[in-house]
Amino acid sequence: MATEALGWWGVPLAIAAGMMRGGTPFLFVSLGECLTEKSGKINLGLEGTLLMGAMSAYAISYLTGSPWLGVIAAGLAGVVFGLIHGWLSQQPRVNDVAVGIAMIIFGSGIAFFLGKPFIQPSAPQLATINLGAWSSLPPVQSALQISPLFLLGVAIAPLMHWFFQSTRWGLFIRAVGDSPEAARAMGVSIFKVRMLSVVAGSFLAGIGGASLSLYYPGLWSERVSSGQGLMAVALVIFAHWNPIQCLWASLLFGGAQALGPALQSVGIEQGYYLFNAAPYVLTLLIMIITCSPKRTLSGAPGALGTDT
Repeated sequence: MATEALGWWGVPLAIAAGMMRGGTPFLFVSLGECLTEKSGKINLGLEGTLLMGAMSAYAISYLTGSPWLGVIAAGLAGVVFGLIHGWLSQQPRVNDVAVGIAMIIFGSGIAFFLGKPFIQPSAPQLATINLGAWSSLPPVQSALQISPLFLLGVAIAPLMHWFFQSTRWGLFIRAVGDSPEAARAMGVSIFKVRMLSVVAGSFLAGIGGASLSLYYPGLWSERVSSGQGLMAVALVIFAHWNPIQCLWASLLFGGAQALGPALQSVGIEQGYYLFNAAPYVLTLLIMIITCSPKRTLSGAPGALGTDT
């Protein structure tokens, strides 16, 4: 991003742009994980789903010339991975974490294998919305090129919050996540609710992958996700399993991701790699704080991480 002409004013501008650009995949994956964990299941495999979504979106966009078909393909790839994970994780004596690790390996392996032919070609990107048209400065216009996927994610967050609080299916998901025995007594199918929650969450994670390859950074490579699928799990904990707070936390992570490039744009080279590690440091700090025995995980579903 060319913010050098703005001097130090370019730093907050670059960070604000990073909050929206880099925060988009965090937003979709964290909302997907929030939905999954609300039902009492943990899906660590969303890193593999994110990679598969990014590869599928880029490949379909390149082959068809339509980036929106790529977005749909990414979501469908997420659905397939969600079906696999949802079924496996609900089998007797099967651990959620073990299934999640297996899905990371499986998803990344399939994405890397099928995506080899698409590393070099250039696929059509999603058209952006120019919120900087009011300015005559090219850096401002560039920074405020917003993806429609970001706006979609911003709309989904309050909609999901309303869904959990005000709908029958939202009540079922919360009941299954908090007390499976009580939900079963109500006649709710635990398997069905959790399967649908995992599939829907994986669908959102797949869309998050599409934002990586078709918006920012707008390419397909084997390192495009940089562990964002795993960081989203910490993000959900940080957000206390609240979709709206997932939105703010995603913006925070996106801004942390943009810190290094923003400082580099004003000539600060020392510590560049340290600043680039800000999202990982933030993840580590969140895990340390939330794992403290003196701190309770408010908002955590009661059955999360159990075998019920």
